[in-house]
Amino acid sequence: MQGSSDPNRHLLDAAALCSHLIAPNSVAGFLANHRSELFPDELFADLFPSGTGRPSVPADVVAAVMVLQALEGLTDRDAIQQLRTSIAWKVATGLALDDPGFHPTVLTLWRNRLRGSDRPQRIFEAVREVVSATGVLATRQRRALDSTVLDDAVTRQDTITQVVAQIRVVRRLVPEARALELTAHDYESAVRKPVCAWNDPADIERVVTALVRDAHAVLEAMADQDLSPEQADAVGLLALVADQDVELGDGEGTWRIARRTAPDRIVSVHDPESRHVHKTVHAYRDGFKGHIAIEPETGLVTACELTAGDVSDAQAAPGLLRAEPDDIEVLGDSAYSAGAFRARLAARGRVAIIKPPPLQRAVRGGFTVDDFAIDLDASTVTCPTGHTVGINQTGYAAFGARCRGCPLRDHCTTALTGKKLTVHPHYALLAAARRQAETPEFQAVYRHERPMVERTLSWLVRRGHRRVAYRGVARNRIWWSHRAAAVNLRRLLNLGLSRTETGWAVA
Repeated sequence: MQGSSDPNRHLLDAAALCSHLIAPNSVAGFLANHRSELFPDELFADLFPSGTGRPSVPADVVAAVMVLQALEGLTDRDAIQQLRTSIAWKVATGLALDDPGFHPTVLTLWRNRLRGSDRPQRIFEAVREVVSATGVLATRQRRALDSTVLDDAVTRQDTITQVVAQIRVVRRLVPEARALELTAHDYESAVRKPVCAWNDPADIERVVTALVRDAHAVLEAMADQDLSPEQADAVGLLALVADQDVELGDGEGTWRIARRTAPDRIVSVHDPESRHVHKTVHAYRDGFKGHIAIEPETGLVTACELTAGDVSDAQAAPGLLRAEPDDIEVLGDSAYSAGAFRARLAARGRVAIIKPPPLQRAVRGGFTVDDFAIDLDASTVTCPTGHTVGINQTGYAAFGARCRGCPLRDHCTTALTGKKLTVHPHYALLAAARRQAETPEFQAVYRHERPMVERTLSWLVRRGHRRVAYRGVARNRIWWSHRAAAVNLRRLLNLGLSRTETGWAVA
């Protein structure tokens, strides 16, 4: 059952004895005075539906600890140690000076229940309701979007290490797999990889072939087994990692590391939801993406999301704007310039102040798609020299023989068969965006308003918060929302948050 805080003061009540030591405009000072209003019992009542049993730790106490934990970037064990020894934490949670706190697993229990609920981000939402109640965003109708790379909490594994590790997991979980005779490696040993001459491609191919054969032997043996959900997940993951990075070798029945990167590649069996994250063409890391929407004058986070690292910014953007009214202006860099996302904004009547990506040129210094006259109504394209061709149903237009002897060919294409052009399904929106980006009005707003989102992201990832705390998207999504709630609360206090007779207000 859910527990409640005792409103009566304890003999050694930390707030009564030591509140003067805590700055009132600090997060700890704010929670000391307002945690019950911010996190009332009814906010978490659905997590403890039973009215019997031992009462849980009071909701306002656990929520306050989670906010402080996210603010300081502490593990569960370190957070409880702070709760036991820090005067500021005791004042913030309303505990007595001699209160030993509670066991660290209580935090794990609460996160698990939040994750399984229909409102896993309710702590962030509670702080967002305070933001809304202040009215600070009432007349501010712009939202800036951005994302940042978050490093995963595991070590990246190469193909061989992944296959070895997952065969070990299957053998540990399924007795029938443990009984199989496998030859590539001693899977009971602590050695992570088979013996191999790693500078010899032929020997590497020998090891890869033996490991893939072992993996296939395990998978074939498991095909007729009645597996539990945990066992089935382990076998399925083995099938993925044994196939994603290998291809048939030159010899019959041999395998080698594939000369490609599989889409949606798993980078570690210890966190199968972590992915390669490409922020630029030449730089990538492994992990997740933290997405936010902010109000660009105050820097307050209005929505947050965490996804696998291979989810694009434009894919995550609609979720960040789901609760926003239609009459807003959306700012974003070129990662948000996808035609489908612009079409969604236009359908809602929202104004896009989004930087378009640079146009690709087939020839250095040559023509771009904007140098061609594209008539979508007539489904035709006219080149700079006046040749007109039709656009087929897939958006493809080919000039072919019309390019022969063209005086402008060297500025248009290097293809022997002539210029080929693909018209984007949302070409009209994208072309309008490129024209908009050249206006002084766009440039003034974009340069003035958008940089604040970069600053907010720096607040979110500073002091070790670039690395996620847990494994998997669902667990880290809650961690990211708690971090956003803590940063929002600190930002509100810096803006002058106070409680008046009429409600919440900022200076």
